[in-house]
Amino acid sequence: MVLTRLIASLRDRAAARLWRSLARLPSPKQRKRLEGLLTAPAGERLSTLDRLRRAPTRISSPAMVGALERLDEIRILEVSQLNLTPIPQGRLTALARYAAAAWAYTIARMSEERRIATLVAFAYVFEAVAQDDSLDLLDQLIMECLTRAEKQGQKDRLHTLPELDAAALRMREVCKVVLDPKCPDPKVRAWIFDLISRSQLEADVDTVGELSRAEQDRKYYDRLLGKYSTVRRFLPALLRSIHFEAGAAGQPVLTALEFLKKIEGKPKPDMDKAPREILNAAWRKVVVQPDRRIDRRFYTFCVLERLQDALSRRDVYVTPSERWGDPRAKLLRGQAWEAARPDVCRMLDLAPQAEPELAKLGKQLDEAYRRVAANLPHNPAFRIERVKGKDRPVLTPLDKLDEPQSLIRLRSAVDALLPRVDITDAILEIHGCTGFAHEFTHISESNARVHDLDISVCAVLAAEACNTGLEPFVRSDVPALSYRRLLWVQQNYIRPETLIRANACLVDAQSRIPLAQAFGGGEVASADGLRFVVPVRTLNAGPSSEYYPGQRGLTYYNFSSNQFSGFHGILVPGAVRDSPYVLDG
Repeated sequence: MVLTRLIASLRDRAAARLWRSLARLPSPKQRKRLEGLLTAPAGERLSTLDRLRRAPTRISSPAMVGALERLDEIRILEVSQLNLTPIPQGRLTALARYAAAAWAYTIARMSEERRIATLVAFAYVFEAVAQDDSLDLLDQLIMECLTRAEKQGQKDRLHTLPELDAAALRMREVCKVVLDPKCPDPKVRAWIFDLISRSQLEADVDTVGELSRAEQDRKYYDRLLGKYSTVRRFLPALLRSIHFEAGAAGQPVLTALEFLKKIEGKPKPDMDKAPREILNAAWRKVVVQPDRRIDRRFYTFCVLERLQDALSRRDVYVTPSERWGDPRAKLLRGQAWEAARPDVCRMLDLAPQAEPELAKLGKQLDEAYRRVAANLPHNPAFRIERVKGKDRPVLTPLDKLDEPQSLIRLRSAVDALLPRVDITDAILEIHGCTGFAHEFTHISESNARVHDLDISVCAVLAAEACNTGLEPFVRSDVPALSYRRLLWVQQNYIRPETLIRANACLVDAQSRIPLAQAFGGGEVASADGLRFVVPVRTLNAGPSSEYYPGQRGLTYYNFSSNQFSGFHGILVPGAVRDSPYVLDG
């Protein structure tokens, strides 16, 4: 008991010192602005804090303007100019998360130092959150414009198919005459015009040229003009509020953005000075007009589309940010890397210099390439097929192997040994072995003074895992399972950071099991994702015509070690490329 009280007093002293350090940083003017977050403006029901911590949910240009205004409103607090480097980032994040979940009235009743510290942490962390939300919405808006333009183009193309078919059939008759060896060359033209008039043939040529599209023209960029008014509503605020940065690969996009920013507000700018490095073949056909002039509307769409692509590859990034920042910023560099290089190279069994390793990998790749090329003619499982005018490698699938009877008997024996228990009993037993439920702490980081908290936590976890709600786990005769207790635990204890700590506890416990150690050492992991449809309106879900047509969803990306334990789950919006999220994690 004495040790418990000592630890509690030390935690209280550390928290008080953190609040005092943060409360001293803002100026009196900043403190007044921060205090103003807790009051509701005249004629409104919500406080400014409640409004700022709400992320946008609709994908529209007014929502984009609102997201950028939210970012500007947080920046007005000027908390990012304060020197918060001595404060641990984890403590700032915890304070900001509490400010995002607590009522404004609760924060207003805190002591002055704690109140100011909580608001400073909120403003500091949520500047990055608001900027990320704005870019999430921008990504969704650009994707929606491109998708709708493509759908409209495909719909219009279907309407023109009868006319295109008729013209193509008449031109087919012309080609048959040209290819007929019985028709002498001097009489080819006469035979053709006897079959189809010259005016009709000229019209058919124009029809085919107008309605046919090459493969690179299937994006239907020319259908985007109907969305230009949508872009104009948020583009000035976007160029004004968000400062983009870029690596070497993203510099052309950054230059084009600077040009758009320079001509903003000019009704007739000189578009001949527009940077053209971002124009690929598909965009050049619509951006550059027949008279060699650049169309401002198509150029704007081109810049936004290239910006979206560069953001997804992190060639262009913003600061501060968690989801759209520079992934290289988290890498060791300079003296820190030089100090860590020997240990890292020794652990990975690599040479300290890159040149020998690259030469070794190059040699292995060359040998593998030559070996595969030599074996291809003699490999019956490999063939090359022509698909849409391109050569595609095709591998013959492996034959199915029947399960041996020994494996079937072993599976039955193992199933017979497994006890039949309720899921609630299994969760409580695992907690008894690992103590993972103790990792769930109150959002205010204060110690809980309730009995059987672990039972309440396990019940809430089972309810959320089974997606049944709290009602099936409510027991009026058990205080730990009352509805009010379970609801209180769900709101104050179940959150991402506590789930991460509990999962780490389970992974650590499994790694000590002898059977898991026989599987592997835990140094190797595989990763894969599961796609889920999201029925509610949120920016964290994206469309995918392949996985959930007409709906929005997300990807749950999880890692699995060679000890068969899952760790570090990541939510990826939609079905976009996973690699930037995986590397950032």
